[in-house]
Amino acid sequence: MLLSTFCLLALGAVGLAQDAQAPFSFEHFPGYNGDDHHEFKWPINKVAIIGAGVGGLISYRELSQAGFDVRVFERDNAPGGNWHYSEETAGAPPIPNKDPAWADYEPSLPDQVPFQKVYQDGSEEAVLKRLRDHRRPRPLWDSLTTTSPSIPEFPWPVGTPWQLTRELVQRYLRSFASWHGINPSDNSSRIAYNTRVEKVEKHYKPDGSQHGWTLTLKKLTRTGEASSKAEWWNEHFDAIVVASGRFNAPNVPGIPGLEAWAAKFPDRITHSNQYRHPDFVRNKTVLVVGASVSAVEVARDINTYAHKVYQSVRIKAFGSVDDISDGKIELVNGTVLTGIDHIIFATGYRYSYPYLSQYHNSSLGPDDRDPQAIVTDGTHVRSLFLDFLYIEEPTIGFINANQGIQTFVYSEYTSLALARIWQGHAKLPDRKTLREWHEKRVEEAGGYGKHFNIVGLKYQENVRFFVGWLNLVALKYGGKQVNTPPDDADIRRLWFNYRYGSAQNLADFPLGFSDDF
Repeated sequence: MLLSTFCLLALGAVGLAQDAQAPFSFEHFPGYNGDDHHEFKWPINKVAIIGAGVGGLISYRELSQAGFDVRVFERDNAPGGNWHYSEETAGAPPIPNKDPAWADYEPSLPDQVPFQKVYQDGSEEAVLKRLRDHRRPRPLWDSLTTTSPSIPEFPWPVGTPWQLTRELVQRYLRSFASWHGINPSDNSSRIAYNTRVEKVEKHYKPDGSQHGWTLTLKKLTRTGEASSKAEWWNEHFDAIVVASGRFNAPNVPGIPGLEAWAAKFPDRITHSNQYRHPDFVRNKTVLVVGASVSAVEVARDINTYAHKVYQSVRIKAFGSVDDISDGKIELVNGTVLTGIDHIIFATGYRYSYPYLSQYHNSSLGPDDRDPQAIVTDGTHVRSLFLDFLYIEEPTIGFINANQGIQTFVYSEYTSLALARIWQGHAKLPDRKTLREWHEKRVEEAGGYGKHFNIVGLKYQENVRFFVGWLNLVALKYGGKQVNTPPDDADIRRLWFNYRYGSAQNLADFPLGFSDDF
């Protein structure tokens, strides 16, 4: 989960300053002379945005202000994405992990659309579970705080505290949505809440040529105390923005013996995405698995409630056991733990886009290549230019697919870039050139893997690239110009000192701190 510390740990060592803007040059694109650019097969007017978290909301602003006909689809009943808190929790993650193509949810596709179905679930509990499984509560706990900056052009009110509660962030994002007329109370046709995208597939004209994309959509609404209604239909768009986030498919590593433990003690083994309050571990001995942000913060949150808290980065094996407190858990360094009452896996999430299942291929290894594949084992996304534009068909854009970024800021650059590219103002190099650059980047990164999409030390370089590119376009065609974020290094140093006792090694703190195991 994106945490209070993530905003500073991921960017703390970057020290992104308000440096003088260097003029944009295609030297950023080795081997490209600016002449052989991509030609879109159809004009782009209608754009679908999948998700109404911060990335989706900012994308809506940028694309609608650029003149596109935009429609947003959000499976939850409110905007905010990960910042929409609910006391409800998602169900227990599957152990072992499912294939990434279905790890978030399994699409429900009727034989034909439009189609309607009424569910008589028999009890209020059953209908609430159906609605919950459709919208999937977000991985946010009650005491979570953040240091997120404001969305560009929508500043926090004067006097807003530096460390923000999750309630303040949730209200802020709802205010942003309301400002742009797409809050639930606005009853706008520009957004559909409680609506999940089941499938994105190519849309063909009668002559057999592709012309945009067809979305199969499912809306689920409660109709009575123990009943609900599902509606499926199709809509067609020229381009798609994927803004459904990275925190949808909890990852639980495959550890010998774990599957048997999970089957025997299903209520004693949870993932951090289910965590809301610490009361349930009162006077218990708890093992938190993971060493990234959520693991650290959850361990901190339960520390004064639990009898004892262990935190481990790696587990070697779970021994055979009849009672969990008698079970033996062997760590990779040979240490054996016993007497554990509850285990919390804070081991991150996998990339999963069930509505783009045709672009998942879990059979591919790190050295295998398939230009169509976007997701393989779920540890990374591939085949994307700068992780925001699908190379094979650049009418699919991705917002906030990276790790090690500040989502409230970075999404302005990537969503504005999508708008300018789809307007035809920002020229995109041809597919061959994009593939060559991507392969060069893969080589420089040491291959595909869980670190591939971490921006980290390249955050400043990426921002400057987007700023130079977008401002050059603005000078030629008009439109707004963008700036690099202001420098807040002194404030970050004070905060780090307060939080961790010393800011001496802030510059050496690992970048791209995330929840990936």
